[in-house]
Amino acid sequence: MVEIKRDRYLQQLLDSRQNGFIKVVTGIRRCGKSYLLNVLFYHYLLEHGVSDDHIIRIDLEDRMNKDLRDPDNMLHYVRDKIKDSELYYIIIDEVQLMKEFVDVLNSFRHIENADTYVTGSNSHFLSSDIPTEFRGRGETIHVNPLTFSEFYSAKGGEKQNAWREYYTYGGLPLIQSFDTEQKKLKYLKDLFETVYLADIIERHRIKNKDEMRELVLMLASMIGSPCNPTKLSHTFKSVKNVTIGSQTISKYLDFLSESFLLQKAIRYDIKGKKYINTLSKYYFSDIGLRNAILDMRQQEETHIMENIIYNELIARGFSVDVGMIEQKKKDKNDQWMRTQLEVDFVANLGSKRYYVQSALSIPDREKEIQESRSLTNINDSFKKVIVVKDDIMPRRNEEGILTIGLFDFLLDENSLDL
Repeated sequence: MVEIKRDRYLQQLLDSRQNGFIKVVTGIRRCGKSYLLNVLFYHYLLEHGVSDDHIIRIDLEDRMNKDLRDPDNMLHYVRDKIKDSELYYIIIDEVQLMKEFVDVLNSFRHIENADTYVTGSNSHFLSSDIPTEFRGRGETIHVNPLTFSEFYSAKGGEKQNAWREYYTYGGLPLIQSFDTEQKKLKYLKDLFETVYLADIIERHRIKNKDEMRELVLMLASMIGSPCNPTKLSHTFKSVKNVTIGSQTISKYLDFLSESFLLQKAIRYDIKGKKYINTLSKYYFSDIGLRNAILDMRQQEETHIMENIIYNELIARGFSVDVGMIEQKKKDKNDQWMRTQLEVDFVANLGSKRYYVQSALSIPDREKEIQESRSLTNINDSFKKVIVVKDDIMPRRNEEGILTIGLFDFLLDENSLDL
């Protein structure tokens, strides 16, 4: 298999060395967390002078390490490995399989010459929980499936061919090891049923498995569409003739987000500068899983491209909301009316903000006006960008809106600053 570069995450690990924090690598299962720690980070340490016997690596999914799932056994094992005052790196995979793992990891912090890195895949490792769980001494490094840039660096070839494969099968690293469409589809479907869905159902003791499965199918078929638990409850009733309360659906949505299978984008009133919790959008962390869940139906490139742009912004570290802006205009009777315009993404990172619109193509001026309408109604000075599938040179119109081609956007991490 071709080596895949995860430079963004490797640099985060390197920047965090010996900072006194437990480094917690989180993310959806099979997104490459173990590869990041046990291949890329491990080899970096060896290549930069760290002795192999000063890197303590433990995979708790391995049956051979079953005894180390006991907290006291783990503590004794690690302490016995530390023979001198030189720095030791402790790397533990799937640490949530160990009982009382928080106490164990906090105990490791008292070893002066130890630096600890762990992976975990479930709700114990939500970024909001880690500072509390580790008494303010936990740092999250959230790993996403491969971006298109990472995928293409390993895949190579024609960009259009790589894009077609990426938007069909997604960015889970192992997908590239399968040589046929059937094998790729089977891998993704099995992964959803036996790993993601099974894990959620087992962990939360969900009795009605079919309800959860149907909810995921429903969300997969409506990426990019505003929804909320009440709306989804009505859809279940009208389409499936099944009654599921909005509170139950709300819990299910939380479970799906905690598993990192889905990510929620909240609506934000740009002029009012406030969040609107009535409707949100849900995007899949990996578009290949979404497509496999639907058995490769509903392959609308417009919605898939929107999901991939969202994931790209998240991978770059942005907090991403769905923008809403109110416009006043006169109707045919010369009466003032209010309409709501949507901005696909409001991307925030520190003091930076970008308004990003996704458009499959802009063949003429009329379409450009349509796609720009929400952006031209924003009266602040933050940058406004339209990403189009067309392979065009970046251009800026008289309103200052930048239009950029999809590949230029995805393959250049600084593309929003063009």
